[in-house]
Amino acid sequence: MTIHREGYRILTWTFVLLAALNIAVWFWQDGLTLLSGILLGVSLVILVLFLQFFRSPGREPSYNDKYVIAPADGKVVAIEKVYEKEFFKDDRIQVSIFMSPFNVHVNWYPVSGRIRYLRYHYGKYLVAWHPKSSSENERTTIVIEKENKSAVMVKQIAGAVAKRIIYYPHEGDLIRQGAELGFIRFGSRVDVLLPVDAKVSVKLGEKTRGNDTVLAELV
Repeated sequence: MTIHREGYRILTWTFVLLAALNIAVWFWQDGLTLLSGILLGVSLVILVLFLQFFRSPGREPSYNDKYVIAPADGKVVAIEKVYEKEFFKDDRIQVSIFMSPFNVHVNWYPVSGRIRYLRYHYGKYLVAWHPKSSSENERTTIVIEKENKSAVMVKQIAGAVAKRIIYYPHEGDLIRQGAELGFIRFGSRVDVLLPVDAKVSVKLGEKTRGNDTVLAELV
């Protein structure tokens, strides 16, 4: 299993702290006791959970200029027409993917193009499936403009547990479909806003596989 670079520091400090705590309890209890055994078991469970959370599958997509590929693992919790007021200022089709703490939390670019717009917003920490989380939670807004001038917006949205959104691009960057966009720690949501004439390929409640599932086809 490959560990994502965003997990190196957290995993190292978690291991050091748990190891120190277990050693201290071992000497305090003068060897293996019920307490030290329980602590060891809990420590191993915590480490395994952190390892699975920061796993990085290293998926390679099948590039297709017409397809919008899912930027994240998770579950489709919304497919709706919305008025996008931050950048486009027109109607868009919004597809929202909820990422639980057990999903892979790497985010990928759904299309190739140029980063036309990028903003980070401080905000609240409503649960990720809350309707207002898209506009009120901590989030990044990224608009990718394709060569034909059509554009797709991606929003990384923090949830009630996620407190850190990580994004790699800068405004003006040329990016390729399937490259890493960023990472969100411990439960979150990703919204993809499409042109209204896009042909959505997923259904409400469907599970997505980041860098693999086709969300929509652009006309």
